[in-house]
Amino acid sequence: MHIVISAGPTREAIDPVRYITNRSTGKMGYAIAEAARERGLLVTLVSGPVNLLPPEGVDVINIESAADMAKAMKTSAPTADIIVMAAAVADYRPRQYSTSKVKKSDGDMCIELERTEDVLLSLGKNKRPGQILVGFAAETDDLLKNAQGKLERKNLDYIAANIVGVPGRGFAADNNAITLIGRDGSQTEFALQSKKDLAGALLDHILSRLA
Repeated sequence: MHIVISAGPTREAIDPVRYITNRSTGKMGYAIAEAARERGLLVTLVSGPVNLLPPEGVDVINIESAADMAKAMKTSAPTADIIVMAAAVADYRPRQYSTSKVKKSDGDMCIELERTEDVLLSLGKNKRPGQILVGFAAETDDLLKNAQGKLERKNLDYIAANIVGVPGRGFAADNNAITLIGRDGSQTEFALQSKKDLAGALLDHILSRLA
């Protein structure tokens, strides 16, 4: 069984020095990749810029931008039995890239942004029969409502909803807690635990449903 997992942030360049990014460290996605390899799955890990060593025996595709992520996922998705989009892909990028460093001036500066491609939406539209697509929803408010809406809009089979902005869990933390929502309406709570343990429990739940 082939699983494709995305992890980490993307970087959207402003100039050769600066970029827009987010707080994702890739820990959750890398933990899922390790858990999948331990369970005998063929693993492809599409990784944004992180400071982590990938698990042994995992095929890694390193990317930088949301456009890179879209390309890598579209290339890997057709052969995947399971896709887990754990990466935090930028929703916006600078409309114009400056090939020279933007110099400081006395006044304010405004950077115009444009939408990036919605990678998860594209995967949902092109999902083949029998393929399982799992998304993540990192929210600060209305967790379950926002996650449920995302699951429906993007044609997901599962969405892992987690609160961010709380010390000790979520982005940059070693622990997390999630609510896994299925397209059948099921909700499964995974209590606060290490991301390594959470990754194994999450994957076991999905694999058991497949079996």
